[in-house]
Amino acid sequence: MAEELKFEEALKQLEEIVSKLESGELSLEESMKAFEQGTKLCKLCNAKLTEAEKKIEQLTKVTEGTPEWTDVTPPGD
Repeated sequence: MAEELKFEEALKQLEEIVSKLESGELSLEESMKAFEQGTKLCKLCNAKLTEAEKKIEQLTKVTEGTPEWTDVTPPGD
């Protein structure tokens, strides 16, 4: 995953991996590689959901009737 995937793209790839793993069509080595990739995609999706949740929390905090905007970008981005 050299470039950052959008949440929807990562979720679609994750669903495809799960489908392949459930089908039993992959060899053990292929299954292990797919599982590793799926784990990375799962972490990416979780991070994006957490970031979105933080942004929503910030947007719903109201100070004097206006939204309070702060940078919630995780470190390293």
